[in-house]
Amino acid sequence: MKLLIRHASNMKRRLACVGFAALIGLGGIGFGGEVDGDEVSSVPEIVDFNDHVRPIFNAHCTACHGGVKQAGDVSFVYKEQVLPPEGWIVEPGDPDSSILIERVLETDPDTRMPPPDHGPALSQSDIAILSRWVEQGAVWDASHWSYAAPKPRPIPDVSDSSWPRQPLDRFVLAKMVEHDLTPSEDATPERWLRRVSLDLTGLPPSLEQRSDFLVEYEEDAVAARENVVDRLLASDAFGERWASVWLDQIRYSDSKGLGLDGRRSVWKYRDWVIDSLNEDLPYDQFTIKQIAGDLLPNPTMEDLIATAAHRLTQSNEEGGTDDEEFRVAAVLDRVSTTWQTWMGVTFGCVQCHSHPYDPFRHEEFYQFAAFFNNTSDTDLDEDWPTIDAPIDCSDYARAEELDQQIRELRGQIWNLEFDQLKRADGWQPLTDMTAKTNKATQVDVERVDDHDEFFTVDTVSRNTDITLEAPLPATLEQLTAIRLTAKPLDPQSALNDSEWGFVLASFDAELVGGEGTETTRLSFRRVISDEMDPIYDPNASLDPKSSHGFAAYTRINHPREAAFLLDTPVEVPANARLRVTLKHRKFILAAFSLVTRRGHLAVSDNDAFVDLVNDDSISAMRKSLAELEKTRSKIRSVRIPVMQERPSHLRRPSHLFERGLFLTKGQEVRPGTPASLPPLAFDESSGDSDVPNRLTMAKWLVSPENPLTARVAVNRVWAQLFGTGIVASEEDFGSSGELPTHPELLDFLALRFQNEQAWSMKSMIREIVLSRTYAQSSMLSDESYRRDPQNQWLSRGPRHRLSSEVVRDQALALSGLLSREMHGEPVHPPIPDGVWKPFHGGDKWNVAKRGDDSRYRRSIYTYMKRSIPYPMFAAFDAPSREFCAPRRLRSNTPLQALMMLNDETFVECAVALADRMRSIGEDRREQLRHGFLIVTCREPSDADLADLQDLLESQPGVVDKEDESADPLVAVAAVLLNLDEVVMK
Repeated sequence: MKLLIRHASNMKRRLACVGFAALIGLGGIGFGGEVDGDEVSSVPEIVDFNDHVRPIFNAHCTACHGGVKQAGDVSFVYKEQVLPPEGWIVEPGDPDSSILIERVLETDPDTRMPPPDHGPALSQSDIAILSRWVEQGAVWDASHWSYAAPKPRPIPDVSDSSWPRQPLDRFVLAKMVEHDLTPSEDATPERWLRRVSLDLTGLPPSLEQRSDFLVEYEEDAVAARENVVDRLLASDAFGERWASVWLDQIRYSDSKGLGLDGRRSVWKYRDWVIDSLNEDLPYDQFTIKQIAGDLLPNPTMEDLIATAAHRLTQSNEEGGTDDEEFRVAAVLDRVSTTWQTWMGVTFGCVQCHSHPYDPFRHEEFYQFAAFFNNTSDTDLDEDWPTIDAPIDCSDYARAEELDQQIRELRGQIWNLEFDQLKRADGWQPLTDMTAKTNKATQVDVERVDDHDEFFTVDTVSRNTDITLEAPLPATLEQLTAIRLTAKPLDPQSALNDSEWGFVLASFDAELVGGEGTETTRLSFRRVISDEMDPIYDPNASLDPKSSHGFAAYTRINHPREAAFLLDTPVEVPANARLRVTLKHRKFILAAFSLVTRRGHLAVSDNDAFVDLVNDDSISAMRKSLAELEKTRSKIRSVRIPVMQERPSHLRRPSHLFERGLFLTKGQEVRPGTPASLPPLAFDESSGDSDVPNRLTMAKWLVSPENPLTARVAVNRVWAQLFGTGIVASEEDFGSSGELPTHPELLDFLALRFQNEQAWSMKSMIREIVLSRTYAQSSMLSDESYRRDPQNQWLSRGPRHRLSSEVVRDQALALSGLLSREMHGEPVHPPIPDGVWKPFHGGDKWNVAKRGDDSRYRRSIYTYMKRSIPYPMFAAFDAPSREFCAPRRLRSNTPLQALMMLNDETFVECAVALADRMRSIGEDRREQLRHGFLIVTCREPSDADLADLQDLLESQPGVVDKEDESADPLVAVAAVLLNLDEVVMK
């Protein structure tokens, strides 16, 4: 194919050269048509691949020649497929011989690129850029700007050195001058105070705080601003305001999402985020704890709670679903969320194919997914694995101490037992086995190596009992233990595609005498399993009243083993047979019976098992463990889901999914990161594992070499403070996203955040809000609007609508209703009738009565149900948090005004604000002035007061005691809360 294309191209190459010469020379007619001299003259002297060439490829070429579709084996994403020695599209330094230039100059619609049905021909300017790039040697910088490490940037010299207050101001001012803009005047002290209070705490300043600030401002404006910012950063409200931003990224919700969308008790994680922000936990530690807190040495309670960040994936409680499908979906969602949240990259599309625009290959997605593929969780109603997190944080230290003692003691006991279980020389396999069941389930037996294995045939029935019988080895004089090995039905395929597992409700065994007439029921003391911390206690298999015990719940990849230890050794008569009954009473989602589908038995006469049962030291350890667990249970706690690794001997293999479908597995992959980014710092000799894990990956995210993490964090904060990020597409720092308006400033802030500020969020935010850039007035002049309509060059202060949470919290604060209680279970403020109709009838929305503080808690504590979002939040553009939401897109709809005028919470706020206005005295004008001052943080003008007076006088004069909203002053208060000046920053 390549040779044919080259041969066909030779016939037109001379004409193409004429067109190229005309294009980049003095002008004239070429294959691109008549050349606009001004357009071509705008081509930069030095063409940069990332700034000038890659955008042309992405806009016109990669749809057919990208990471997904690679027509003619050509991709403009990968250098090696374009440039020699492997590529053949471009001849560096020789545009005349480059097929790329020939094809974009072509006029024949059959050979022109792009083809007519894929878009118009390239402009003369674009062709000139490509031609000059080739002529200059076709230098291909494989790294998009964001994939190259931030560079130290010199602080620009500016003509007006008196304007900047912070180094960042110099970067901003230099860009303004470059675009013929001048800074706006500083905002008035009151405006700045309200702006910074809402930005840092999500709450307006009180009248007392306003008065104190204005007094200090008159004495020393700089010190006054610094004191306010330090006070706000130290406030508990800081964490509550900024937690909402983070919870959008990490898709926090109090419900499970799919199916019944039932409740999930995970609010302890939300509280951890609030506290971490208030304590200014360094962002690198904030990252590591959430991704791999469980893998840290001696993890604390907070470390484990933090890992709930990745247990916020949606799960499906619907009957008949395959929990492996939704477990895999959760793993892939963790990959996408990690990349969007920390790296600002649309890595999720690599699930099905190589990235259309960025140098991420299909297999690299699954290499990264392998970091998450070995966790113990699956798509279960129980949300296992979980921890018991003390409700009172003051109990954390005591709980951690007890948990550590329990873990160590449990580990010691298990290691002693497991060492004996896995000893191959201690077991004798059984052969000549027979098998039968009590149900329609069919079972058969076959010889495998040195033992017989039973296996089920076709489907299995609920409550199946499998009875196995086999002669005991002639050399066996006593019986001390029986080992059950439970396997997948197809052990080879299950390693890659897990099967439904099993739950052994009961393990009954009898010794049948040599003549077959006498039977001795065997009594067991203990069960040893191959897993230290299983979801079900294997010893429950010895309890006839239990429905669960030794298990592979709910899926099985590897053979599983358990040893059942007898109370006392039993003497084995000659020709004795062993009869074992495996009882199963567990099924899942009403459709899948968890039955042992294949397995075999072995027996032992080893006295070591007798010692395990009777050894005084082990018995003492078990007694101590029981006492510790009893003491721990007395600490009032809530159970929350966390991350936990499977043991290494039960590790899942990871595979590439062909076209993203988990049923079609391709090559096996090892945990890793994309080759186009800095490599993992992993030393196999430094740890217990020979495979990099989540902790390795978490450290890679915040390593100095990672080019994205610090940039994305800084950009997110900038977007919250200014309304738009330095990179407007917060969700996409890749080559299809927006270019940064101030790339030097972004690098400067990112490196400063990483190094001088030691990942301190508060230090970064403090520096930005004390800048002259942030302090500018948001007043808009005609000239400023003409030159910079979107304020991307920051020639005026930020002005945009407040977020849903801040709109509600501000109304509660202005009215005096806001409860400042922190933490705890989610609350249920009033919602409109008819909204709450959950699939699960037990999920109640119990609204607290008027006067109850929980009715007026901050919005961060409102119950978040994915299938029924809180109406006020939905109206004001808050995401439902099914998935990571890096950026909220603001809208302005009539529904928002209707919500603020009629919603029960806002009506109560208006009534309470009217009461505050009356409390100032009987003078109506003074009441109006006081109300205006409360909501806007500034004194009203005469015109403002006249408008309010007219509004008040237009209302009916009689107060209806049955309808508080009919009070004329309440109507005025409602209007005040709805002022554009109030709902905007």
